[in-house]
Amino acid sequence: MHPLLYRASPALLAAFALAGCASPAAPRGPAASAEAAPAVSACPSGLPEGTTCWSGKDSQGAYYLIARPAQWNGTLVLHAHGGPDLSAPTPGRVAEDLERWSIMVRSGYAWAGSSYRQGGVQVRAAAEDTERLRGIFRQHVAQPARTILHGQSWGAGVASKGAEMFNAQTVGERPYDGVLLTSGVLGGGTHAYDVRTDLRVVYQYLCGNHPRASEPAYALNLGLPAGTKMRQADVARRANECLALDRPAAQRTAAQQAKIDTIVRVIKIPESAIVSHLNWATLHFQDISARRTGGASPFGNESAVYAGSADDAALNAGVLRYRADPSAYRQFAEDTDPSGKIGVPVLSVKWIGDPTAFVELDARFRDVMQQGGSGERLVQTFTRQGTHSYISDPTYPTLMAALMHWIDTGAQPTPAGIATACHAQQARFGAGCSFDAAYTPPALETRVPARQRPQ
Repeated sequence: MHPLLYRASPALLAAFALAGCASPAAPRGPAASAEAAPAVSACPSGLPEGTTCWSGKDSQGAYYLIARPAQWNGTLVLHAHGGPDLSAPTPGRVAEDLERWSIMVRSGYAWAGSSYRQGGVQVRAAAEDTERLRGIFRQHVAQPARTILHGQSWGAGVASKGAEMFNAQTVGERPYDGVLLTSGVLGGGTHAYDVRTDLRVVYQYLCGNHPRASEPAYALNLGLPAGTKMRQADVARRANECLALDRPAAQRTAAQQAKIDTIVRVIKIPESAIVSHLNWATLHFQDISARRTGGASPFGNESAVYAGSADDAALNAGVLRYRADPSAYRQFAEDTDPSGKIGVPVLSVKWIGDPTAFVELDARFRDVMQQGGSGERLVQTFTRQGTHSYISDPTYPTLMAALMHWIDTGAQPTPAGIATACHAQQARFGAGCSFDAAYTPPALETRVPARQRPQ
């Protein structure tokens, strides 16, 4: 048996057979668009000697960067980056992504990443931009033997949506042979962002400065009113006024520390993640409500019951309550929520302690994949160490090897086999294996209170 301890799945083999019999419809979609050839360019640092890089700007305004190692194994890794950034796209974004993910090129894979055509929280458009880049690679660089769609953080939602949108039936060929989701904000925006709605109302209950009493009131689930200007530094300044997060614990007042402790217990995020989530609950929510959902908010906390404070009755009576707008909810769900209908193998990894994309989101994604009929095509893995942005060098080649073997043989990997195989990668890529083969994430509702949702 292969050292990754694969188990064959009859249902998976049947799915592969069906995928191979797809009707030969004419290719459609972004990858079929006529695009200018990229230019050979200097590679970012950290890539192996002999790597060739190409860069360009596609017909929709997205910058992209492509890297192919001298000893290319024939597989393309098509990268969907996280964030999302709210500012206009820049070439620097894709250079940064390639530097971070140089492990793919060092492992023998070609890599291609798009900046996306616009900033902001729009999943389908980002998936289209990523698919357009696949066409650019095929038209102007090479025909890969295999293509893996890799989504990181928010980009995991882009990748899972893209794998649903673009398939043999919609584009006339199988565009992606497999999907790798790393540190993913999974399960769809209508559920993944509830924690940030909760943070806004609990923070305002405790601090009352976002907005201040002297400022016009607005519904917190909008993030900010359309047209209101605020920077990340402004959000951090307000948080520090109330919580003194920028000071050592010994320099905070007892009241400040008590408020921090309440947020940590009720929202279930670490102290170090409060400002980040508060930023997203402000600036990203504004982007969504003002630019994506017609000025209304898809987020609500109606019927959510908060627990963990010194006085839960007072907290639940005192927090502001909002009902998600039904039309906004439907629009946001259409753009961001997965259907669980992915016809190729999907492999994911998550650091168990991830404070940004917490593991309970993976439980939600698992349920969605099962409901959509793709549960047999999902394998989830978890690590005991890492960060949200990057887990470790040997982690990713291990996952890619497992995914490629699954694609080529139809034999599904197991978390235990992946954990064992990782140690062999350490000889080449250094220490960093920490897979926990026995870990199963708890349900999302154990971390984020259930709530009433639009029908």
